[in-house]
Amino acid sequence: MARRSNGMSDDGRKERLLAIQKRLRFGAAHVVTDGLVNRLAKIARHHPAAKPSRHGVELIRDIPYGDGDHKDHHLDVYRPVNHPPPWPVVLYIHGGGFRMLSKDSHWIMGLAYARQGYLVVNMSYRLAPKYPFPAAIEDACAGLEWLSKHVESYGGDLDRLAFAGESAGANLVTALTVATCFERPEEYAQRAFATGIVPSAVVPACGIFQVSDPERFWRRRDKRLSLWINSVLLEVSRAYLRGYRQPEPGVLDMADPLLVLEKGEAPARPLPAFFIPVGTKDPLLDDTRRLHRALQGLGGTSEAAYYEGEIHAFHAMVWRRAARRCWRDIFGFLDRHLRPSVVVDEEQVAWGGPRRRRCVTIRACEPG
Repeated sequence: MARRSNGMSDDGRKERLLAIQKRLRFGAAHVVTDGLVNRLAKIARHHPAAKPSRHGVELIRDIPYGDGDHKDHHLDVYRPVNHPPPWPVVLYIHGGGFRMLSKDSHWIMGLAYARQGYLVVNMSYRLAPKYPFPAAIEDACAGLEWLSKHVESYGGDLDRLAFAGESAGANLVTALTVATCFERPEEYAQRAFATGIVPSAVVPACGIFQVSDPERFWRRRDKRLSLWINSVLLEVSRAYLRGYRQPEPGVLDMADPLLVLEKGEAPARPLPAFFIPVGTKDPLLDDTRRLHRALQGLGGTSEAAYYEGEIHAFHAMVWRRAARRCWRDIFGFLDRHLRPSVVVDEEQVAWGGPRRRRCVTIRACEPG
C-alpha cells in the first residue's frame, strides 16, 4: 500500500476526502456557489462600464439552439458593430465544474472578446449532476451546428473561427475540437464532424482535460494538493460521470479529450493552433502540460503559457495585472491566427487606464 511522507496511505486519504464530502452534504456546496456567483454577475452587469453599447457592442440575448426547449439551450451573440464586418468568430463555452454557472455568469468573457472585434457566441449547456456526461458535450456539438447554419447571418466569418473556454469549458472546447478533427463513433460527434467546420484556433484556459481518474492529482509526489481541493476535484468527476462506474474502453473519450490526443492517432483533419494559458498555482496545471505535449506529439501548433504564482481561472479577475497580461496574450495569439495585421489595444483589455497600442510578444516558458 502506497504511503506518503505524512504516513497516510492513498486509501486513507481517499476515505478522508469522502468524509469531507459527506459532511458537506455532497453536491450542496456548488449550489450555494452557483447562486452567489450568478447573483454577483447580475449585479455587475448593471454597472455602467458593463453596458455593451458603451463598448461598441450589440448584444442579442437568449437565442435558442438545438431543440430550444430546455432552459439551458440558449446562447447570446455579441456583435462588434464598431468594427467592419464580416467579423472573426469566437464560440465561448463557460466553466463551472460541469455543475454550475451559465452564459449569463460569463457575460464579461463575451464582452471582452467582442470589444476586440470578434463576434462572440456565448452558450449555456445542461449541467451535472442532473444532466451528466455526455449532455454537456452533446450541447457543445449542437451549438456548433447552430453556428454553422446561422452565424453568417449575424455577420460572422466561419473561415476565421476560434473556440474558447475556461476550466470545464476548456475541456468542452477541446472535446469539440476532437469531434471536428477526428471521425468518432458518438452520434453527436458525427454531427459536429459533418458540419465540415474546423476552428483556426482554440483557447482552452486552465482546463481539466481528463475528468476520469481524479485520484491522479493526489497520487503525485512532487506537488501535494489539499484535501479540500482534492475533494472538489473528486466531486466534479463524480457529478459529471455519474452512472459510469466501470465504463468500457473509449466510452469516456469525449469526457477525456486529453487521453484521445495522447493516443497519438492521426486526426482526419489537421488540428487547429492551441493557446493554453494556466497559472502555476492552479491544481490543474499538469493537465495543461500534458495537453501541450500531446499536441506537439501530433505535429500540431501549441503554445502553453504559464503565469507565475497565479491560481485557477485567474484571468477572470480582469482588474489584476496578471489577468490583463493573459488577455493580451490571448488576443495576440488570436490575432496572429485570425487577424494577422491587427495589434492589441491595451485599453480594450483593461477596464480603464491610458490608451496605448502595442504589439504582443508571448513569453510562455515551462516553469521549473
